[in-house]
Amino acid sequence: MNLLPQLAHVALALTTVLLIAWAGRGVARLLRQPAVIGEIVAGLLAGPVALALLGPAAFDTVLPGPVFDTLKLIAQAGLVLFLVGLAHKLQAGPGAPARRSTVWVAAGALIPPLLTGVLLACLVLLTDDDAARGSAPLPAFILMVAVSMSITAVPVMARILADRGMNESVVGRLALASSIVIDAVGWLLLTLAISLRAGDLAGSLHSVRALAVGAVCVLVIRYGLGTRTARKACERRPRTMAALLGAAALGVALAMEHLGMTAILGAALVGLAIPGDTKAPWARAVDTISRTGRALAPAFFVVTGITVLNGAFSQASWTLTGAAVVLACVGKGLGGYFGARLGGQSPGTARRIGVLMNTRGLTELIVLQAGYSAGILTAPLVLALVVMALTTTAMTGPLLGVLDRRESHPATGKVAVATEGSAR
Repeated sequence: MNLLPQLAHVALALTTVLLIAWAGRGVARLLRQPAVIGEIVAGLLAGPVALALLGPAAFDTVLPGPVFDTLKLIAQAGLVLFLVGLAHKLQAGPGAPARRSTVWVAAGALIPPLLTGVLLACLVLLTDDDAARGSAPLPAFILMVAVSMSITAVPVMARILADRGMNESVVGRLALASSIVIDAVGWLLLTLAISLRAGDLAGSLHSVRALAVGAVCVLVIRYGLGTRTARKACERRPRTMAALLGAAALGVALAMEHLGMTAILGAALVGLAIPGDTKAPWARAVDTISRTGRALAPAFFVVTGITVLNGAFSQASWTLTGAAVVLACVGKGLGGYFGARLGGQSPGTARRIGVLMNTRGLTELIVLQAGYSAGILTAPLVLALVVMALTTTAMTGPLLGVLDRRESHPATGKVAVATEGSAR
């Protein structure tokens, strides 16, 4: 395929992807769901639906291999850039609620979901579901499933809180701070699971080498941003610095992938390398990187749907999918509720915390993609966990509405708003 026609074909494919995302957002708003839910569902289903309607031969004509490979590169670049901003927010954090409450909610919404993940992995083993089990070493498989059940999506939760006017409430600040702690621990456990995938000492040493290279890159970037020259450049030329930081993130991510780890970890390391002060001169550059990645994220959903889910539907176990949804709700809902109660919150606040912690969304898909790319998770299991992530995230808004109605006072018309209780 000639370069110019191929570039035109790629541009057309990317435009189509963005139009699909736009339509998904519109449907989500009509259903009173976060816009990102519409993007995810529309993107994941676009490839399988097109393949079913067109057939393999026509689908290959519409999206030939070279064009699809370029679209995959764009999707990976968008994911890396988005993760830089997300990882940076993990350390920046929201306004600080009480430490005691945050620790208890984070523990309650992390430890029980990890245990439900172990139960789900045991279910796969007990049912001899070879399609879901795959060939990964048992410790890596169990830990990866546990991590997948424990994630709470910071970006989607933040959007839900903002849409409902809860981002400055006790519930909002406590839920967001706790989810940041949970996801930070989740990234560490994800790294461990991928390292365990090697299964032998030589492979483990290879993973340690990759992490060491990533750590060196983190130190270089962190030191470089701390210099006076970098600070002045960020203030005077934020777009140029955004391009340089983005290029650094892509370089580290590709290096990590070349060394046998996932590019996702490289992107996360770069985000963590940037100091967490949101008022620092590099904040505008990081925001530009994150927005660019977010704009390209729909390509990630479409590519994931084509590469992971196309062959998964025929092998999917709906018993496993149902079990994943039930265990996810039990682990996050009850864990978040009891964690908030132990942290000194009122029952109403604790119920809302439990509902919010069950939000997974985009972050869950990133973790699943990492597990799938590392050869730990199989396509049928990824499908089950994708359905779980979408179901639990879609439940958040309606359940918060139910709580609002249940806790309203008919006599006065007042509603027990999300600011009840105090962080102690």
